[in-house]
Amino acid sequence: MKRYSLVEHTADMGFIAYGKDKKELFSNAAFALFDIITELSKVREAASWLVEVKAQDEIELLVRWLNELLYLFDSEKVLLNRFDITELSTVLIRAEVFGEVRDPLRHPVKTGVKSATYHMLEIVKNKYYHAQVILDI
Repeated sequence: MKRYSLVEHTADMGFIAYGKDKKELFSNAAFALFDIITELSKVREAASWLVEVKAQDEIELLVRWLNELLYLFDSEKVLLNRFDITELSTVLIRAEVFGEVRDPLRHPVKTGVKSATYHMLEIVKNKYYHAQVILDI
């Protein structure tokens, strides 16, 4: 199963993340976010950070999760390429995330992402999970 696919959107950019369960879905959504930002094959797992996000429901949790990871990128210049989710409920996610501080020579920004949005956001479970996310770029 592929991790994600891009979605055409008029002014912004979107993706559909896939997963066999919710942990894989949230991990693949985070991977898609950073793969849109830069070439993840050039990002090493040099350090890790602990991330905890709380929300009112699953939809808000996905947006807050992605935006918390964007905050790490914006504030600490961190690029992430692995997301080990240790706890996930409909209102809480805890994870250890791996990556390194951005080196502009090795990690050019492909797309500047401002935030994950609620626009057209959905989480669907058929045989597997998928989530559509539109990013404000």
